[in-house]
Amino acid sequence: MLNLTQRLLLGCLLVTAILIGLVAATRGALAAGGVLPLAIAFVVVAVLVQAAMVIVVLRPVQILARDAKLIGQGNLEHRVEWSSRDDFGIVAAELDRVALRLRDLRDTEAGRRQMEFQLSDAVLQSIFEPIIVTDAKGHVLKLNQAATDLLGTDATDRMALTNTPGGDKILGAIRDAISMQKAVAGEGEAALLPMRIGKLERSYRMRTMPMRDTEGRLLGAVTTLEDVTSLQDADRFKTQFIGVASRKLRDPLLQLRRALYSIGQGYGGDLTPLQAELVANASQDSEKLDDLMADLIEVAELDTGKRELHTENMRPLAILNEARDRHVETAAGKHVRIDVAAYADLSFIQADRRAVRSIFDNLISNALRYTPVDGEILLAAEEIKDFVQFTVKDTGSGIEAERLATIFDRLSTQSDKGTGLGLALVRRFVESQGGQIAVESRVGHGTTFRFTLPVATVSVKHHPVEVG
Repeated sequence: MLNLTQRLLLGCLLVTAILIGLVAATRGALAAGGVLPLAIAFVVVAVLVQAAMVIVVLRPVQILARDAKLIGQGNLEHRVEWSSRDDFGIVAAELDRVALRLRDLRDTEAGRRQMEFQLSDAVLQSIFEPIIVTDAKGHVLKLNQAATDLLGTDATDRMALTNTPGGDKILGAIRDAISMQKAVAGEGEAALLPMRIGKLERSYRMRTMPMRDTEGRLLGAVTTLEDVTSLQDADRFKTQFIGVASRKLRDPLLQLRRALYSIGQGYGGDLTPLQAELVANASQDSEKLDDLMADLIEVAELDTGKRELHTENMRPLAILNEARDRHVETAAGKHVRIDVAAYADLSFIQADRRAVRSIFDNLISNALRYTPVDGEILLAAEEIKDFVQFTVKDTGSGIEAERLATIFDRLSTQSDKGTGLGLALVRRFVESQGGQIAVESRVGHGTTFRFTLPVATVSVKHHPVEVG
């Protein structure tokens, strides 16, 4: 068989022979005086030259190009049929070798991916906590065995999961995690999913995390249900114990405060300066202990449901003025000014009066505690959609950034000046009335607390004549 070089030489010889024949034909045509036969001869020669080049050179190239295209499209089982050992045969052999290597690589990659899938599935199934895997559209892709035991084998269907107790919360968290593309983890009662297994009812804390590939593209979400039944039971027992202990200790503490007050007033006889100082310090400490007992009882009643909220309609401006009046004397003693900023025609809020009073007393007391002399405290309110947002802003020392995340936790305090329960109590009161609370602060630039309470619904009352 001829190689590529030999084919080109052969093509050139054919072209040369045709040209020689063409020249001879031209001379004869001119001698005979025929021009048309000469033009026809030129056309015939051009066609013959093109056909010769296609047959000799381009046809093998076209065949190899077709084979290479089939391999490039993924048909790695295709073989290039070329029997000669010329340059085209070498190209054909290399194409076969490339296809073979690609097939081996594909099989190896497929095996590796299969092994990784089996490993990840085994890890997922071995996790004790229920796990739900969904795609970027919120469709359930996978449940591990714990999730199947909890939710049932039909929970892979969206409608079946919706009808499962707690399924609507799970789907809601998945939608939020996918739409916001960030982790969703509820707190408090909002994070708990009561699930009944047989005759037992257990509580799970839900956390949803979006999944992304190496390039950051959203793949779906993973939802984990953590069994917190034992923790919830322990917390309930602790709350009951604190409530009972606080009530039992409050009566002896009250008697102790009365005794210290009587001694300090001189009813037991005159005191030396040192004795008077000791009695005054003991009175202050007993007052702090009484505040702690009061906060403990309040928190325990909220946790156990004994503290019932009785809502009523209240004007935001009146609430702010009353809060300022309760603390204006203490603020004047520290040379701190309390200002109020709110419109008189703000919508009524629907809230518990005692709870609102406790919220402002705790926030203003904190502000006074950490605001230096000649500082300012601003009490403000503004209406935002269906809520009124209240603001308590001070020019105090501020809160460190690392403490902001836990500022509303129980027994969390900036220093030893407070009980550490005030802000936890504030948060519980705000959230139990359908509002939310947030804090902003920078060290040396003061602190701002903002919380919302719902606007009171307007009920239209008709005169009996109108109704009748």
